[in-house]
Amino acid sequence: MKLVVPPALTLALALGAAAPASAQAQTSLTLPGAVARALESGPDVTTARANLQKAQATVRATRADPAAIITTITQAEQGLRAAEATLAGTKLNVTRDVINQYLAAAEAAGRINLNAAQVRLDERNVQIARARLQARVATQLDLNRAQTSLNQNRQELADARAGLPVLEAQLARTLGLGAGTNLTLAAPPAPPRLGATLATLQAGLDTRLPTLVQAAQGAEFAALQVRLADNDYTPARTLEDARVALANARRDLEGAVRASATGVRDAYRAVQDAQERVNLARQTLANAQTALSQAQARLRAGTAAAVEVQSAQVQAQQAEFGVTQAQGGLWRALAALSAASGRDVTGLVR
Repeated sequence: MKLVVPPALTLALALGAAAPASAQAQTSLTLPGAVARALESGPDVTTARANLQKAQATVRATRADPAAIITTITQAEQGLRAAEATLAGTKLNVTRDVINQYLAAAEAAGRINLNAAQVRLDERNVQIARARLQARVATQLDLNRAQTSLNQNRQELADARAGLPVLEAQLARTLGLGAGTNLTLAAPPAPPRLGATLATLQAGLDTRLPTLVQAAQGAEFAALQVRLADNDYTPARTLEDARVALANARRDLEGAVRASATGVRDAYRAVQDAQERVNLARQTLANAQTALSQAQARLRAGTAAAVEVQSAQVQAQQAEFGVTQAQGGLWRALAALSAASGRDVTGLVR
């Protein structure tokens, strides 16, 4: 799926005041680049890849052993398929984690910009309220309210600035970057539209999800035990126990598949809801931009004050940030659906 960089608010965030620049490495990232880095050298994927290589070696050795019995060979081959599913599942889980952490940091930077604009507007409103009070066309309460709004937004701005380094540090750890790495994050691209159907994502879950793969293997091995015990030289009790174990394994698998299918359905609906929220946020942005254009026209015509245009600019910036948040919500929903279904729908897993 092709990713298109949105025209909305480009985020370039750097920890200018958070730490001395002289002692920090600078790393520029995009969302696809961050995911690719985590999948290439992240600790979780590296471990899963090593376990797969170990399982592959075990299968080769078992197949080459003329004394290996069928149960040993089956267990080795099942271990290989389980390791393959675990690696694929780990990649999807890591992708989900990186997307969540990247978006958290990028949105925090956007919120800093928005809060800073709101503080500038509040400062102007305080100046106006003070002037109106001196002209005896406003009350002290009006000034107090304007000052309270300014104080609140200044605190929100300070909190956002304090939280950004923490979010960046979490992302850096996930990517295996050194402590103190100074990140510059590009604006996340527009998320892709969901093309897969629910039926497609629910089909074959027991061949993709690691927990279901293991449950399916349990049923498969139990069936093998029944076949091996179904003869005239094995005690009847052994065959009966094997059949009971097979029935239990199949019930466990069926229950796990149903639960996973329900999880996929819920995640699919969450993606649909997130897509609609993006559409609504874009409509809100269009309305805010229209209001801003009208305020600017009134200012040129002398029928509006400059502070009205500044307020409309902040509202447009808030709407733009709303689009960023809605798109982030869609990215998160797509990542969660990928992990739930065992099939990448983000377009970022290579």
